[in-house]
Amino acid sequence: MKLKHVLDVLSAAERPAAAFEDQWRAAVKRRVIVVVCVLAAWAAAVEGRFVYLQVVDHERLLTEADNRQQRTINDKAKRGEIVDRNGQILAYSVEADTIVSVPTSIKKPVETADALCRALNDCTPEFRAQLVKTFTSKKAFGYVRRQVTPEEAARVAALKLDGIGIRPETKRFYPKRELAAHLVGFVNTDSIGLGGVERAYNKYIRGVDGLSQVQVDAHQRTVQSRVERASIPGATVELTIDQYVQYIAERELAAGIEKFNAKGGSVVVMDPNTGEILAEANFPTFNPNFAGQADPDERTNRAIEHVYEPGSTFKIVTVSAAIEEGVFKPGELVDTNPGVLTIPGRKPITEAKGHNYGVLSFEDVLVHSSNIGAIKIGFKVGAERMERYIRRFGFGQISGNELAGETPGRVNSLTQLNESSLASMSMGYEVSVTPLQMAAAVSSVANGGTLYQPHVVRAVIQNGVRKVVAPKPIRRTINETTAAELTTIMERVVAEKIGTGNLAQIDGYQVAGKTGTAAKVVDGHYSKTDYNVSFAGFVPSRHPRLAILVMIDTPRNGSPYGGSVAAPIWKNIAEATLRQLGVPRTVNPIPPVLIRSAASAIDLPVVNAPVVPVVTEVGGAALVPDVRGLSAREALRVLSRAGLATRVSGSGVVAAQFPEAGAPLERGASIVLQLKRQGDSR
Repeated sequence: MKLKHVLDVLSAAERPAAAFEDQWRAAVKRRVIVVVCVLAAWAAAVEGRFVYLQVVDHERLLTEADNRQQRTINDKAKRGEIVDRNGQILAYSVEADTIVSVPTSIKKPVETADALCRALNDCTPEFRAQLVKTFTSKKAFGYVRRQVTPEEAARVAALKLDGIGIRPETKRFYPKRELAAHLVGFVNTDSIGLGGVERAYNKYIRGVDGLSQVQVDAHQRTVQSRVERASIPGATVELTIDQYVQYIAERELAAGIEKFNAKGGSVVVMDPNTGEILAEANFPTFNPNFAGQADPDERTNRAIEHVYEPGSTFKIVTVSAAIEEGVFKPGELVDTNPGVLTIPGRKPITEAKGHNYGVLSFEDVLVHSSNIGAIKIGFKVGAERMERYIRRFGFGQISGNELAGETPGRVNSLTQLNESSLASMSMGYEVSVTPLQMAAAVSSVANGGTLYQPHVVRAVIQNGVRKVVAPKPIRRTINETTAAELTTIMERVVAEKIGTGNLAQIDGYQVAGKTGTAAKVVDGHYSKTDYNVSFAGFVPSRHPRLAILVMIDTPRNGSPYGGSVAAPIWKNIAEATLRQLGVPRTVNPIPPVLIRSAASAIDLPVVNAPVVPVVTEVGGAALVPDVRGLSAREALRVLSRAGLATRVSGSGVVAAQFPEAGAPLERGASIVLQLKRQGDSR
């Protein structure tokens, strides 16, 4: 009891006074209330923020999240290939990496730009400044560099930079480099054609772009992707050119320009029977893989964009008009004495090199390329008929070929054809033409008088369907009789020693052609040192396979005449092309070599081939003849008559052919012959 009492006394002594306890409780209560209010306010603010984010600002945040994590990518369609007439690839697309950025995800723009420049190695101050400007913008997407090398892409990927990614694209590649550059054309970084066939057939080659949804992480790495719409590859465009003929034309043109120290030039090789362009060469030229680094002059397609006064090659038009209209007859005489013609209001007109040819036959006016004779013929034809025939041959108008940028040239209207202008036009002055127009005009003489529209696209292949571009005859220029008479005269231009084109003679082939030399206009006056020289012709002249125009701009070495500069280049191109196409000789043809042997002594799969195969037809369609067992020479002769280009491998007699006998025959197609010698079992 005493102990309990003591404890109670002590407890009462330690217990705080009632007033103190009331004061303490009030203070704690206030503090608790403050804390509770703060917590309530915080909770209310958080809840309010949640409501705002989930209700009021929901759509904006969802869009921003999608922008950061979702990418809608335009999947570029793969451009279709461009091939030559034999399927050799001239342009195709390859995969390439592009470095892209998401500026809104880049926190350190300057450091990111510096890191990229170290990885790319070739940053200029301007390029680095542009990167920093892009990275500090509020854009959702931007390019760093497009179509980089695999090494550059690997170095950038290894950096793992926020907001920087690698995106696959396609890059156009031209494996033949400068070959047919002006015809094939080029594209920009967005794979849009800017020149040649790439531009003219862009809507077919480009294809249809697709659409993909891509989810990325914070480092812009792809986590998941979904194709919304698949891309459709572009069509393949098959050209009329033969890459081997094109190479021959470019090689000989470049060699000729170097030899004669010329400013430039063009070559057009056509099939006169269809208007197909087998080759179109220009110098200077460029590499379409680096088209942006080329000068505008190098990218210019001189064959269709440059015009020139043709000079004496244009006398073909003058003479053909005279024959067609019957104003001159074969053998009729033309007096060119004294080698000078005076027309009021202009300088006297003279013959080349000061010649005086005296009295010439009508045919010899063209053989000697007499200016005075051509003018007198033109006067007799008259201005109205002269203009009509010039238009008939396609001058002064677009030829209609597929390539953009063609120049129509210039032809004076009938009201402008006074005596002086008519004299000039009769000998190839005061009229501007393109090399392509001149080649088409000569082709119309070669084929008997039909002007075909020149074209460079042979077929478009899409979804496994090959749509052939058919030859398009435009109009008749002259009748067949006139064409035959003119061909005979043009043969003399080349065959005879007095002819201006005798340097174009080809052993084993009859050639028809015409030279041209025209002074250039410099500072408003005809120059006495600068000339455009040319040679236009076709071969074999009686059954033409090739019509070729060679134009050389301002040769500085040697005699600046078409017969001495352009004709030898023409010969080199024609001679090599005839061999390439397997065209048989027309002058003193080589007889076939006949091999007589027992069947068992020749190890060939077929021994019963006919001696002289013929082209047969089934249901109106021609079939490839069977030439197995024939000598190479005889096989070439047969296939040439069938209109087929031939490639030969091996030696001996024909053991196999591709395509095989009986396949559908398409004129101008290629056939490969495999030859084997007697007893060769390989």
